[in-house]
Amino acid sequence: MKNGQLRFEFFLSRLETLLAKAARQKNPALWLYQNDARTPLFMLEGLAKLYSGIHNKNKFEKLKAHFKLLEDTLGAIDYYDAFAKEFAANKKIPKEVTAYMQAQSREKIQSLNEILKEKKWLGEEGKRIKKTRKKLSKANWLDEKEEIKCIEEFYISAINKILEFINEKDFTFTDVENDVHEFRRKLRWLSIYPQALRGCIQLSKTKTAMPKFLSKYLTKEITGSKYNVMPDAGDQQVFLLLDKNRFYALSWMIAELGSLKDNGLRAEAIKEALLQTSLKDEKTALARAYKIAGTGQLTIKQVIEKAQELCRVYFKEKNLETLIKGIAGIKK
Repeated sequence: MKNGQLRFEFFLSRLETLLAKAARQKNPALWLYQNDARTPLFMLEGLAKLYSGIHNKNKFEKLKAHFKLLEDTLGAIDYYDAFAKEFAANKKIPKEVTAYMQAQSREKIQSLNEILKEKKWLGEEGKRIKKTRKKLSKANWLDEKEEIKCIEEFYISAINKILEFINEKDFTFTDVENDVHEFRRKLRWLSIYPQALRGCIQLSKTKTAMPKFLSKYLTKEITGSKYNVMPDAGDQQVFLLLDKNRFYALSWMIAELGSLKDNGLRAEAIKEALLQTSLKDEKTALARAYKIAGTGQLTIKQVIEKAQELCRVYFKEKNLETLIKGIAGIKK
C-alpha cells in the first residue's frame, strides 16, 4: 500500500474494532459515543475531504459523506448530552430544560442506531468497512514526492478559502452557529489534517527571532497540548513543514473560539428547550435563558463581538498566510 491508503487503513482499523465491539452491545450507538468513535471518524472525514481535492474527487466525496453522517450524528449526541449533564448538576436550571436535553440526547442516539443499520455499518449486512476498503484499493494513489506537493497545494487552497470567508464577512458576524461556529470549523480542519496524515506534516521552528505578538498565543495549555504534537514521521522521506509558533497560534484561536461558541450555544440550548416546553415567544425565551444561565453567561451579541475582535487581531498579524514553511526531505 502507498502512504495515502495506509493512512485510511490506520483509522479504518480503529473504527472497525469499535464497530465490532459495539455490535455486541445492547445499545451500539451509545457505546460508540461513550468510546470515542468520533475521533477516528473525524480523521477519516478529514482524509476524504483532503484527498477529494487531490485525486478521485467523486470517490472520496462519497466516502466523506458516509463518514460525515456518522460523525455529525455523534456530534449531535454530544451537544445534547454535554448540556444535559451540565444542567443536571446545576440546581438553578429548571428540570424541564434538563429533561428536554436528555430526551434529545436519547433521540439522537436512536437516530444513530438506525443509521448504523441502514447504512450497513453493523449487523449481518454490515459491509460498509469492506466496501470502503475496496473503493480505496482502486484509487489512483500518488508517489510520496508528488503527493506532498499536492497536499501543500490543498493546504494553501484551504487557507485561501478561509481568508475569502473572513474577507466576505468583513469581520462582521451575525450568528453563533452559522458564523462563529462555522468559521471555527474551517480553522479546525487545518489542525486535523496533520493528525490524520500520520506524520507527513511536521512543525518547524523558524531560525529568525519570533515576532513578539505571537507570545500571547504560546500558553502552557497550547504548547503542552498532545494535539499539538505531530504524529511520528515513520518511514516518511518528504514533509510539509508548518511554522511551529503559528500552528500554536492557530490552536489557540480554535480553543478560544470554541469557548465563546460553547458559551453562546448554552443560551441557545436553553432557549430551544424553553420554546419546546413552555414559551412561545423567541425574545422572551432568550431573555429567560440568559437569567437561567446565570453569572458568566454572555449575550449572543457579546459572543459575536468578542469573536470578531479575536479574528481582527489574528488576521491583521497574517498568521495563516505565514503558516506554511514549505516542503523538506531527509538527506540521504
